[in-house]
Amino acid sequence: MSVYSAPLRDMAFTMKEVAGLDAVCAQPGFEETSPDLVEAILEEAGRFASGVLDPLNWPGDQQGARWDNGVVHAADGFKQAYAQFCETGWNGMPAATEFGGQGLPTLVSTAVLEMWKSSNMAFSLCQMLTLGAVEALARHGSPELQQRFLPKMVSGQWTGTMNLTEPQAGSDLSAIRSRAVPEGDHYRITGTKIFITWGEHDMAENIVHLVLARLPDAPEGVKGISLFVCPKYLVNADGSLGERNDLMCSSIEHKLGIHASPTAVMSFGDQGGAIGYLVGEAHKGLGYMFTMMNHARLNVGLEGVAISERAYQRARAYAIERVQGRTLTEGSRGIIGHPDVRRMLMDMKARVEAMRALAYYAAGQMDRAHGHTDATVRQQSQAMVDLLIPVVKGWCTETAQQVVADGVQVHGGMGFIEETGAAQYVRDARITTIYEGTTGIQANDLIGRKLAREGGVTMKALMRTMSADAHRLSEHPDASLRQLGQGLQRGLDALSQATDWLLTVGTQQPAASAAGAVPYLKLSGTVIGGWLMSRSAEAAQAQLSGAAGDEGFLSAKVGTALHFLHHMLVEAPAWRDRVVNGASSTLALREDQF
Repeated sequence: MSVYSAPLRDMAFTMKEVAGLDAVCAQPGFEETSPDLVEAILEEAGRFASGVLDPLNWPGDQQGARWDNGVVHAADGFKQAYAQFCETGWNGMPAATEFGGQGLPTLVSTAVLEMWKSSNMAFSLCQMLTLGAVEALARHGSPELQQRFLPKMVSGQWTGTMNLTEPQAGSDLSAIRSRAVPEGDHYRITGTKIFITWGEHDMAENIVHLVLARLPDAPEGVKGISLFVCPKYLVNADGSLGERNDLMCSSIEHKLGIHASPTAVMSFGDQGGAIGYLVGEAHKGLGYMFTMMNHARLNVGLEGVAISERAYQRARAYAIERVQGRTLTEGSRGIIGHPDVRRMLMDMKARVEAMRALAYYAAGQMDRAHGHTDATVRQQSQAMVDLLIPVVKGWCTETAQQVVADGVQVHGGMGFIEETGAAQYVRDARITTIYEGTTGIQANDLIGRKLAREGGVTMKALMRTMSADAHRLSEHPDASLRQLGQGLQRGLDALSQATDWLLTVGTQQPAASAAGAVPYLKLSGTVIGGWLMSRSAEAAQAQLSGAAGDEGFLSAKVGTALHFLHHMLVEAPAWRDRVVNGASSTLALREDQF
C-alpha cells in the first residue's frame, strides 16, 4: 500500500508565490501568522496526515461504515483518530476565535485541509460538513443559538451536517417538501432527507443537523424555504445533553467510493416531529445555506487536488520500483524510464500543481475579500472569488478524473487490482464532480450569474491581468519564460473569443449558451491554470537566478509549467471551438433520435 507524504515544499511555494501569503498575513487579525508559524503548522499537519489518517484510508475503504438498526459505526480506528484530531486542535483551526477556533487565514487552512483530504478523504468529510454548519450558524444564527451550539461544534465534541436533498428534490430545491410547524419557541420538523454525509455516526456525542424545510404559510418555490438547526440530542439550558430528538438514520447508502464516510437517509418526525430552531428569518433559508457555498465548493474542488496528489504519489512510487522491459531513459531501471510512463506522470504532476495553484489563489482572494483594509480591494476580491469558485470546483474535480485514471494506467494490470490502492482513488474521486452541485450546475453558474449578469466585468479584469503577465513573459530574456508568455497569450485569445461569443450570441440563444457552458468552464480552468503555472515558473526562475533555494525543486517548477503549456494549455483553442461552434450538433437530434 502507498504511504501519503504531504508535498510541503510545493504547498509553501504556491501559498507564497502564487496566492500571496505574505500580503494575506499582513492583514488585520493575521499579524501573528508568521512564516515560521505557517511552516510549523504545515509540518505538524503533514505528520498527523501521514501518521494517523493515511494508515486508516485503505482499511476504512475496505470495511466501510456499518449501519445497525439506526446506529452507524465508523470504520475501525476512525473514532480514535477523530478523538486525537480534536484533542490536538485540528478540527477548529479555520473557525473564528470567538467560538474557540484559531482564526487562521483561509489560505493556510486550505493547505492543511488538502492534507486531510489526500490522506483520508472519507475522514475529512466529517470536518468539512461540520465547518460548513459552523459557518452558517456563525453568519445567520441568533446569539443564543451560537452560544448553545458553536463552541462544541468548533471543538469537535459535536459534529454538523447539511440536510438539503430529498428523494424528489435533488438539485431542484424548490421541490422540497419537509415541513416545519411552529410550537412555542421551537418548531416540529417532519420529512426525509437523503445523501446526508456523516448524518449518523458514533465518533461524537452529538450531531447538529441544519435542515431546509417549509413553514405552513411558505410560498411555493425556493423563496419559501427556511433553515432550522435540529440536533440529534436536545441541549439543556446548562449545555448538557438532554433527550433524544425525533430523528433517525433509516439507512446508509452503498456507494461507488468513500465507503468509510456514511451517507445517511435521515427521517425527521416519525414520532410526531423533531424539535428544531429557526435560523435567521423565515423563508430565507436557501440564501443562508448558500452563504457557505463558496467555502464548500472550494473544499470540494480541493478534494480534486488532494485525491490527484495522492494518486500521483502512488503512481510515481510504483513507476520507480516496477522493473519491466528495457527502458529508453538513461539512469532509470523502473518503468519510469519508459517515455510514455513519463508522459503520464508529467501529465499528472502538471495538472496537480495547476489545480493547487488555482485553489490556493482563490483561497487567498477569500482572505482579501474578508479582511483587506481597502474597501475597494475587498469588493474586487469578492467578485474574483465569486467568479473563480465554480471554476475551482468544476475544473479541479473534472481534471481529477483524468489524473486518477492515469494513475491506474501507470500501474497497468495491477492498477485494476484493489490491493495496489490505485483503484480506490478512482472510486473516491468520482463523487467530487457531483458534490455541492454537478459540473453542469457550476458551468451554468459561471456563464449565468458570474459572466452574463455582470457583463463579463470581472472575467475581463482577470484577463487584463493575465494578458499583462503574458506580455511581460513574452519579452523575458529567459527562453523558457518567453515560451510560457507566448503560449499563455494564445490561450487568452481563445478565452477572450469564447467570452465575447457568450456575452453576445450566447445571451440571445440560451440553449446554445448552456450547451457550451461546461466547455467554457474547462477553457477557463485551463487558461487560468496555465497563467498561475507561468507565475510559478517566473518565481522559480527568479530564485534560480539568484542562487537561492533548492535547484532541483525550482527547475522542476519551470519544467512542469512548460509541460502544462505544451500538453494542456494548447487545448484552449479546441475548448473555444466547442463553445462557439459546438452547440448546433449538441442540440441537433430530436428526443426520439437518442
